[in-house]
Amino acid sequence: MQNTKTKGFTLLEILLVVAAIGILAGIVIVAINPGKQLGDTRNSQRRVDVNTILNAVYQYSLDNSGRLPPNIKTSPGSAICPSGTATTTCTGLNFASLLELSADEKYLVAIPSDPSCSTTNSTCYNIATTTSGRITVSAPNAEQGAAISVSR
Repeated sequence: MQNTKTKGFTLLEILLVVAAIGILAGIVIVAINPGKQLGDTRNSQRRVDVNTILNAVYQYSLDNSGRLPPNIKTSPGSAICPSGTATTTCTGLNFASLLELSADEKYLVAIPSDPSCSTTNSTCYNIATTTSGRITVSAPNAEQGAAISVSR
């Protein structure tokens, strides 16, 4: 009598391994939470952008005897127009034009825009000044309940 042993896995063993891999993959995806990670990344970019805009406005005011760019409104402020938008268009929309900052790329190469901004008329960042000259740049579209605002 010949003994024929075949090597291989049973169907039950294969199903158990596939189930275990599926459970582990599900746990990893929940732990990583790509939606939260992407939101955190966009919020980090927003923080960098509002600081960049504020630093450029501050540098402009230092170079111009304390004067701010002319189209910054007092509180509550207004949205900032993107680079390349005519000042008349910005003022017509009641937005702040900061073209002086990106003219000749002296302070900024281009006005930063919110990473999830879907409009072409705005950067989705706001700027305001108080009567005493304190400037605030904010990102109203911040995700996950974050409040991103910088004042100087």
